[in-house]
Amino acid sequence: MLPTVLAASFLEVRPGLIFWTLITFVAVLVVLRWKAWGPILSLVEEREKQIASAIESAKRERAEAEKLLADQKTAIAEARRDAAEMMRKNQQDVEKYREELMAKSRKEAEEFKAQARREIEDQKTKAIAEVRTMAVDLALEVAGKLIAERMDDSKHRALAEQFVKGLPVGPGGTPRA
Repeated sequence: MLPTVLAASFLEVRPGLIFWTLITFVAVLVVLRWKAWGPILSLVEEREKQIASAIESAKRERAEAEKLLADQKTAIAEARRDAAEMMRKNQQDVEKYREELMAKSRKEAEEFKAQARREIEDQKTKAIAEVRTMAVDLALEVAGKLIAERMDDSKHRALAEQFVKGLPVGPGGTPRA
C-alpha cells in the first residue's frame, strides 16, 4: 500500500506548497540577481572583451606576419635576381677575358711566325749569297787551272758569275751544283 500512497501524493495539488515554492523561487531569484547576476554578467562581459581583444590582436599579428612573409618573399626573389645577374655578368667578364687572351695569343703567334719567316728569309738570302760566293771562288780556281793564260781578277769574276747564272735552279730558288 505504500507505493500507491506516494504516487497519490505526487499527483495531489497542494496550494500551500505551490505558494511557498513560488515565494522561495522569487527570493532566490532576487538574491541571485542582487548578489550573483551582476558579478556573473560583469565577468562574462570582461571575458567577451578579452576574447575580442585577443581576436583583434591575432588579426593584427596575422596581417603583420603576412606582410613580413610577402616582404621576405620579395627580398628572396630580388636576391635571386641579383645573384643571377651577377652570375651572368661574371660569365660575360670571363668570356671577354678569354677572348682577349685568345686574341693576344693569336697576335703573339702571328708575330712569332712573321719573325721566324723573316729570319728564315734572311738566313736563306745569306746562304744563297754564301753559296754563290763559294761557287764563284771555286769557278775561279777551276778556271785558273784550266786556262793557262793569265787573266786578271775582274775577268775571272765576270766569267765565274756568268757560269753561276747559267747553273740550273733547284727547288726553293737555290742554284744546283
